[in-house]
Amino acid sequence: MSNGPANVSRETTSRVPGMLDGGSFDAEEFNRTPFGNISPTETPIAAAAQRASQVLHHTNATVPRPKEQRVITIANQKGGVGKTTTTVNLAAALAIQGMRVLVIDLDPQGNASTALGIEHHSGIPSSYELLIGECTVSDAIQQSPHNERLFCIPATIDLAGAEIELVSMVAREGRLKAAIQEANLAGYDIDYVMIDCPPSLGLLTVNAMVAAKEVLIPIQCEYYALEGVGQLLRNIGLVQSHLNPELHVSTVVLTMYDGRTKLADQVAEEVRSHFGEAVLRSVIPRSVKVSEAPGYGMTVLDYDPGSRGAMSYLDAGREMAARSARQAAPATSPGAESGV
Repeated sequence: MSNGPANVSRETTSRVPGMLDGGSFDAEEFNRTPFGNISPTETPIAAAAQRASQVLHHTNATVPRPKEQRVITIANQKGGVGKTTTTVNLAAALAIQGMRVLVIDLDPQGNASTALGIEHHSGIPSSYELLIGECTVSDAIQQSPHNERLFCIPATIDLAGAEIELVSMVAREGRLKAAIQEANLAGYDIDYVMIDCPPSLGLLTVNAMVAAKEVLIPIQCEYYALEGVGQLLRNIGLVQSHLNPELHVSTVVLTMYDGRTKLADQVAEEVRSHFGEAVLRSVIPRSVKVSEAPGYGMTVLDYDPGSRGAMSYLDAGREMAARSARQAAPATSPGAESGV
């Protein structure tokens, strides 16, 4: 057993002359090996490091500031499609590229707050107190420790009972809109407000839809991806008809895409045929790094900025910022339910 490492070393040295002994490195001999024609920038690690450097040292905004504040609700009542992941990573991508972004965590699980490194234990001013009128935006808002342009109004476990409490309140569907109206956010100069909804179509999600002008729908590239989207579109139509005429589906993001499977391509094709130009060209791949990041209280752009997941969200943020909500609206009318 003791000879194992020594044998491995000798074998490795014989295959790649000079690699383990910097003093005797022979460039000419190395160039004749199978690795000799590979540039350092072409190796996966070097390429990832280069991408990470570009993200971390990004100083100039490359996305246009919106003409007016964009309030976007991220909704899909199906669980596990990447709502929270998409919310926090798009927010981080926009913040890295110069935008000032506020994430409102409206999910009692508080996962968005966790991913942004925000305190959200019981007793902290949160979206729950904001909804029932016990605090203001300035009381609840916190700055993310990872980016000075990224803010969050956290969710605590108290939000779990908000659905019941809101039932008896006056103007229950418009509580969030009243709490975050533009006057309350004026001092923060926010470009994007992104609202992370729970996986349901209850009063919390309705409040988010009344407060926003745009809906972003993350759709997982899996078999059941489109199941339930029809009901979501019907609810958006009802809110549009009775509570918020400006509401429309502006963006659809394909998440958990696995290019090795035909299924992912079939789902993507079906989603694009139904939603048209609202679907971002940038797709989010299935990535372990994206899943690991929240465990460290980070977005994937902070956890591993050179990963495929980070670069995909960076591209998606750039593409979303370049689009006009008004152009997307006619192609994505909530009434269009065929095929879903």
